[in-house]
Amino acid sequence: MVMRSSPLPRMSRRGRVTIGVLIGVFLLFTLLGWGVNAWTDWLWFEEVDYTQVFTEVLVTRLVLFLVVGVGLAVIIAGNLWLAHRLRPQLRPHSPEQATLERYRMLLSPRLGTWIALVSAAIGVFAGLSAQSRWGQWMLFRNGGDFDVKDPEFGVDVGFYVFQLPFWRYLLGVGFTVVVLSLLGALAVHYIYGGVRLQGVGDRMTNAARAHLSTLVAVFVLLKAVAYVLDRRAMLLEYNEGAKLYGAGYADVNALLPAKEILAYISIVVAIAIIVFSNAVMRNLVWPGIALALLGVSAVAIGGIYPWAVQTFEVKPSARDKEAPYIQRSIEATREAYGLSGAKSSAYAASNLVPPASLATDTSVVSNIRLLDPQLVSETYTQLQQVRGFYDFGAKLDIDRYTVDGKTSDYVVGLREINYSELTPQQSNWINRHTVYTHGYGLVAAPANQVCNGVPYFVSGFLGEAAKETQGCSSTTEEIPAEQPRIYYGERMTADDYAIVGQTGDRNGEFDRPISTGGEQYYTYTGKGGVKIGSFTRRLLYAIKEQESNFLLSEAVNKDSKLLYVRNPRDRVEKVAPFLTVDGDPYPAVVNGRVLWIIDGYTTAATYPYADRVNLQTETADELTGRGTFQLARENVNYIRNSVKATVDAYDGTVRLYQFDDTDPVLKAWNKAFGGDLVRPKSEITAELAAHFRYPADLFKVQRNLLTRFHVTDPGDFYSGQDFWEVPNAPDAPDSGQKQPPYYLFTQFPGQEGPRFQLTSAVTPNRRQNLAALISGSYVDGRPQLEVLELPDQTRTGGPVQVHQQMTNDGDIRQQLNLLQSNQAQVQYGNLLSLPFADGMLYVEPVYVKSNQQDAFPLLQKVLLSYGDGSSYVVLANNINDGIKQLVEKGKRGAGNSPAPGGTPPTGGTPPTDGGTNPPVLTGELAQAADKVQSAIAEVKAAQTSGDFERYGRALKALDEAMAAFQQAQAAANPSPAASSSASPSASPPASPSPSPNG
Repeated sequence: MVMRSSPLPRMSRRGRVTIGVLIGVFLLFTLLGWGVNAWTDWLWFEEVDYTQVFTEVLVTRLVLFLVVGVGLAVIIAGNLWLAHRLRPQLRPHSPEQATLERYRMLLSPRLGTWIALVSAAIGVFAGLSAQSRWGQWMLFRNGGDFDVKDPEFGVDVGFYVFQLPFWRYLLGVGFTVVVLSLLGALAVHYIYGGVRLQGVGDRMTNAARAHLSTLVAVFVLLKAVAYVLDRRAMLLEYNEGAKLYGAGYADVNALLPAKEILAYISIVVAIAIIVFSNAVMRNLVWPGIALALLGVSAVAIGGIYPWAVQTFEVKPSARDKEAPYIQRSIEATREAYGLSGAKSSAYAASNLVPPASLATDTSVVSNIRLLDPQLVSETYTQLQQVRGFYDFGAKLDIDRYTVDGKTSDYVVGLREINYSELTPQQSNWINRHTVYTHGYGLVAAPANQVCNGVPYFVSGFLGEAAKETQGCSSTTEEIPAEQPRIYYGERMTADDYAIVGQTGDRNGEFDRPISTGGEQYYTYTGKGGVKIGSFTRRLLYAIKEQESNFLLSEAVNKDSKLLYVRNPRDRVEKVAPFLTVDGDPYPAVVNGRVLWIIDGYTTAATYPYADRVNLQTETADELTGRGTFQLARENVNYIRNSVKATVDAYDGTVRLYQFDDTDPVLKAWNKAFGGDLVRPKSEITAELAAHFRYPADLFKVQRNLLTRFHVTDPGDFYSGQDFWEVPNAPDAPDSGQKQPPYYLFTQFPGQEGPRFQLTSAVTPNRRQNLAALISGSYVDGRPQLEVLELPDQTRTGGPVQVHQQMTNDGDIRQQLNLLQSNQAQVQYGNLLSLPFADGMLYVEPVYVKSNQQDAFPLLQKVLLSYGDGSSYVVLANNINDGIKQLVEKGKRGAGNSPAPGGTPPTGGTPPTDGGTNPPVLTGELAQAADKVQSAIAEVKAAQTSGDFERYGRALKALDEAMAAFQQAQAAANPSPAASSSASPSASPPASPSPSPNG
């Protein structure tokens, strides 16, 4: 007797109502939140006049959601319905069927509803995935040709960049829908008896077998398509043999033919499955054998054979076998990253003696930048802050201006509102959002001028009073800004919205302090912002910001406007979501307006044979997160600085200008958004173009690639012996942080005059000497990369090596020790590497910052060296004195100029001056004497500082230095008399006081 199972219990009416209410509330709040965000986004895009971006993206996402979601849901629902439709009318009696009866009783009365719910759920998730591919679809639909063919198939690169990613996505959707349909149909066939595990007769009905075998055949056909696309995609994959991207020898000669063979086999297998399982054999034996054959073929032809070629043919002679494919990768990488136009020239750097022309030069020396934009930010804040809530950020920017007919670089910063510095009383909602709404003024100082250790400000609140306070005189005029108020800036976050447009005087916005005392208030008159005077708008933003004051506060009236998305990078990213935005926006005064200038990049990740990099990793250095924004993790193998964007600091106007008018990716995006999203290059005014600078993040990527891809010979590239590397920060070599590139207004060899250029030094791989200087600049409005390559065996030191040599010089170390104590610390500015007169001039500003509260760094000294970094080194009070000292040393010559501590660079018998002075020491004895002198200086400095711990260390170091000197003395002068005659030059201080304050 067969026991019948009872049906599953039904849910009570109250339970169904409760679940329905909960679902309704969830949908209400979800749709309400989505609707509020969409409406406010529309209003924002309407404000900036880029509504086509909002509508195109929204419509594209909705269409993809519906097409893919509905299409996938319909296919799955159709297969589920078909499986039910093909169910057998009579099922054999078995315990299995008795167990399944309860599920049939549950499903059958509302089978259509169950199929609709399951299909709709799957369709929603598929649609959500599809709508995120809106960018791929836009490029697929609007992309054109690159007019560059791939080296293997002769297919235009545009296919790989615009077409292949979306085709592969569609293939993935195809696999998904077939697999889900197969699993769903199998489940339905099993529940309704089409597929059985028990009972007499066949385990599968003819109808079920035909249905399921057809789905399997479709899967195999999709696999054939995948093999075809994989052949193209192999040009994008990593090649282990050559350690580069793109198909290598084994891929081209073994794997590519294997993929083609497997594609044909897949087609044959798909036909065999349909024919043999339904027309000939009417069972699953032969289809199973065919599938097994496909699996074995995939392993043998697609796996074992390429592995054997790679192992036994390529590895023994990889350098020769992979050479043509390495050449492909080199050429593709240089083209994809804009390196093919880089100008490379040899620079011997053979001159090790400072030339006399240093003292009269007007192209390099006169433009040496002393101000470090990172270090002097604190100085700007303390001297130009005016109010505690103003801030200049962690790092300032470098730009150039032509003032009084002379062009030079300036360190510039905007006096912005820093909302985190408002006091608790100032931070209430009214003050934060309606009173403290903006900053005021651009502050600038010539980068090559210093006044009593601080920048010489030519723009800012202080004006002439600043010049008088600084005690300096200059003819440099201020940089005029007709509208100096800063409503949009880098210090703004997503929560820092401002409500402007209030009427009245004291009830307006805080503007700035008045020189005669008191404060000035202001009412915003710009065109920026969304009007929120109506009750509907106030309610809308009250919901968005979850803030009732939009409805209750009298500060929000009929004339009010709301400013939000106030960070320049955020505004550009929102207006142009297809751009990767540079991490270092910078302000400039253009025609009297303060504009933020932001570099925008178009990128791709499917350029055949090009090396792939991660933008976040490649652009990280010492300044990342300390003044420059960190880029997102994005893998790319193609990049162009195609767009120059500007954001008006007063009214927030965003403009996108086409900068690279040959970029196919930008053309595709512009076409996708109607053709007028990006303004043509012809609309860039000369005044604006004068402030364009080579973008920092692009330069970092190109510089890092050039450390390898400056080698164009495949054999040399494979060996890697000529590779370079970017040195670490010179003053912190153990930090692991790379030295950032730096902007200079200078002239390099081969250039007709001074240029504003971004520069970086590189060293040989795992060595410290200088390998090359890489610079990026604009020539006639076009980007130009230049590489000055030094000989392989150059004596010229790299940044880390030169910094150590300069700071470890005996006399210089003694002076630096006097500057540093427990009350102050020495900070080093940018170490500048300047090619000059067939040699290398290094300049490094030395700042001293007191440990007292609100102290800021003061420029006290300048380190300079010429040649190899060790022969000619000086520490001077300023550039002019340092250049004079270098020139004087050069005139005396390396063989005659006394080295630090009175030691000549050559050996021999120590000369004397007739017995009135001690002899000049040489060799190891001189080095030991230098260490004694340095130790004595450290003892004196420790005594002055009052630091007990440092004083103890200094005394210990002095004892060690005296012991080393005595050993060297004994080795150089065995006789007691000789030893006695040399000792006065290294006498220690008599009875140092036990108290550092003594």
